[in-house]
Amino acid sequence: MNGLSRPGRAFFGSLAALCVFGFSSQAAAQDAAGDLARDVEEEVGSVATGDLEPLDTAGAGRAAAPMSDFPDFGVEWPDMEAVADSETGEASQAVAIDAEQRYSVALRGLDDVEPAGSIRSQFNALSQLRANDGDRAVVAQINRRADADRVTLRQIMRAHGYYDARIVPLLEGAADQGRIEVVFEIEPGPIYTFDSVELPGLASAGERTEELRGQFPVETDDPVDAAAVTAAETNLAAELGNRGYPFAEVGDEEVVVDHATGRARLVLPVDPGGERNFGAIRVSEGAEEIFGAEHVQTIARFEPGELYSTRMVDDLRRALIQTGLISRVGLTPVESDDPGLVDLDVSMEPAPPRTIAGAIGYSTGEGARIEGNWEHRNLFPPEGALGVRGILGTEEQFAGVSFRRSNFLDRDQILSVQLFASNTSRDAYAARTAGLTAGFERVSNQLWQKEWTWSIGTELLASDERDIVLSTNTRRRRTFFIAALPLGLSYDGTNDLLNPEEGFRLSALVSPELSLQDQVFGYVRVQLDGSVYIELMDALTMAGRVRLGAIPGAGREDIAPSRRFYAGGGGSVRGYSYQSIGPRDANNDPIGGRSLVEMAIEARYRFGNFGVVPFVDAGAIYTDLYPDFSGLRFGAGLGVRYYSSFGPIRVDVGTPINPQPGDPVIAVYVSLGQAF
Repeated sequence: MNGLSRPGRAFFGSLAALCVFGFSSQAAAQDAAGDLARDVEEEVGSVATGDLEPLDTAGAGRAAAPMSDFPDFGVEWPDMEAVADSETGEASQAVAIDAEQRYSVALRGLDDVEPAGSIRSQFNALSQLRANDGDRAVVAQINRRADADRVTLRQIMRAHGYYDARIVPLLEGAADQGRIEVVFEIEPGPIYTFDSVELPGLASAGERTEELRGQFPVETDDPVDAAAVTAAETNLAAELGNRGYPFAEVGDEEVVVDHATGRARLVLPVDPGGERNFGAIRVSEGAEEIFGAEHVQTIARFEPGELYSTRMVDDLRRALIQTGLISRVGLTPVESDDPGLVDLDVSMEPAPPRTIAGAIGYSTGEGARIEGNWEHRNLFPPEGALGVRGILGTEEQFAGVSFRRSNFLDRDQILSVQLFASNTSRDAYAARTAGLTAGFERVSNQLWQKEWTWSIGTELLASDERDIVLSTNTRRRRTFFIAALPLGLSYDGTNDLLNPEEGFRLSALVSPELSLQDQVFGYVRVQLDGSVYIELMDALTMAGRVRLGAIPGAGREDIAPSRRFYAGGGGSVRGYSYQSIGPRDANNDPIGGRSLVEMAIEARYRFGNFGVVPFVDAGAIYTDLYPDFSGLRFGAGLGVRYYSSFGPIRVDVGTPINPQPGDPVIAVYVSLGQAF
């Protein structure tokens, strides 16, 4: 047998890199082609190869010569004094050898080759001719580029199992017209296949041997494809880690090729290293000041005793970075005192724990406002954040201090407490409020979008509020003491948190409340939301939503104005001012209601990083307990989107279709994320 024995990965690995990754620049492509040529020259040149034509790597050396001859052309180089027209035989204009020509490149003979598309794309990425396709060049330049490309193309064919491929560059086209075509005529020859595929050492995995062998999907009679072998090696190494083998090692493959039969033998040594379950988490010295091993275990999605998985370790790494308290994290499996377990050593470098943020804005519905926030995200480890927030605006003033414990008891659960005082002056009402709120919730995020989320909260409020007595049109001020227990449950079946394109969402908020104002009475605020997303084509998504609300248990006049339902604005019915939809008093100010309905539909068309969104919204507020869908107010408009790396930025411009007196002609809304 005429063989090629290759310990190490220089040749096969380089071919695989060529197949899988390509190169992003002409210089990188030239380097890769040269490396591949040297690999084959070292490993093939000294071995008798039977019927296989020895690889001609001399062209790579000639490429450096300024006026080297063009090798292996299937037709003679045209007479530089006169070029005969191929159809008429008449002499054409003489072309000097140093005259610049426009040229193009083509590959011929790949129609029956599998995979032709991959071969073409790899050639296009590496070709020196392709890098300058369409530019003018003298004959010597075309010579050098084609010489290097023939070597590169031969290695690409070998990488896909075509070891006997013959490649001949041809010159076609009319030189007198200043444009020629370099055609590579390819005779692929038979594709080489594996005669045997052996993974010595894998059998030590015992009962899991067949399961793990299935993670290396290269079999006898498969093509000798470098990319397929490299992908299989990568997959096997990853799956060994995911299936309980943290110390597994995949060795260097050895390939022996018989050029006489077109068959090859692949030997890949594997040492599983023993199956392990997760043991203890160890936090390196100095990292405990961020948080300790117990909190890291809380964030982890695995428990001690579960089968080791590299995938779960990678998930923990991302989650630790997501806390914002860590700039770098290292997770290293180490031997445990228990031979069946593997401990995880965690090293962390802290990120700056404090954040200062501010915003200045203006909207027609809420006036001008300046907002500032200060937060220390780990003042009370682990992940105990203290925050201070203030708002100074024409219609709202706010001051509050909050405590938040992230990843409380379990991953993505948050405990929060807030003490605040506010003064709000809206067209609908004015309220001076002091309150204490607390909440415990399971949240969704971009790292781990969840189908089900929930929240449990409590609110204790004292609010001095002003509104209008409708019967006399006189202003009144009342003080309400309110205790509420808001409960929320949400389902998210969409494919993206900020920019959904398919699926649906459902959510329900139920808040039983007690109110003391002259007497104690109770009521329940109920709100249901649903939205659906349908991808009509790659660039077009139809989106629709419905919101229903009701407050059983008390009349509208008894409910504090700040606890009633309102509609209108960027997150409600676009085209209208904030809270402006619904019944109004004699001064044309909204008074809120006991029930609401909102609907919206929009078409999201995207082109590149931008998009346009025509929309129609509708909504109404009612004083009765249940909405009857009469008196709907409609708004329509057009939005634009910029799709940034962290989500879409939206600007919507809307106008009322059937406005009430005092409604604006046009309204503009700017926000992060889609409208719903």
